[in-house]
Amino acid sequence: MENEPMTDETTPSRTRLAYGSSGLTGQTVTAPVRLRRAHCCCGALRAEATDEPIFVAACSCQQCQRRTGSAFGMNTFWLPEQVKIHGESHRFSRISDRGGRVIFHFCPQCGSTVHWEIPDLRPGWVVIAAGAFADPQLPPPMISVWEQFKHGWVSPLATDHFWEQPE
Repeated sequence: MENEPMTDETTPSRTRLAYGSSGLTGQTVTAPVRLRRAHCCCGALRAEATDEPIFVAACSCQQCQRRTGSAFGMNTFWLPEQVKIHGESHRFSRISDRGGRVIFHFCPQCGSTVHWEIPDLRPGWVVIAAGAFADPQLPPPMISVWEQFKHGWVSPLATDHFWEQPE
């Protein structure tokens, strides 16, 4: 099965970083650990992520629009210990609209972007394209960023909406 729950009998409750109404907080959760698998179009570049993402963001910046070929990008944010990457990737680095580096990892065979890093904003975190999971159980976006570039017909279901990208 592509994305299945994976029970961790030794850790029925744990504290994890999550996005809540007051921003990023530590939350104690009691739930089975879930294994999620993402991959590129050809399957050569893969990511496995455990538990839930720290947060999911809908991003309407013009670079996400270009990267996805859509009106916005859906991005999942993970701590490095939650993610295992498999397969070779090529890198593309650019400067974000906020001025920080974004380092994309894409498949050298099919060209799909699977994951990226934002070392100047969230050092160590791994961002995985939500669409690479192809998982209808993935949480909805908690935040919507760069809404100054949002197409008028887009209405993300996010809790928090930002004109730009927050710290």
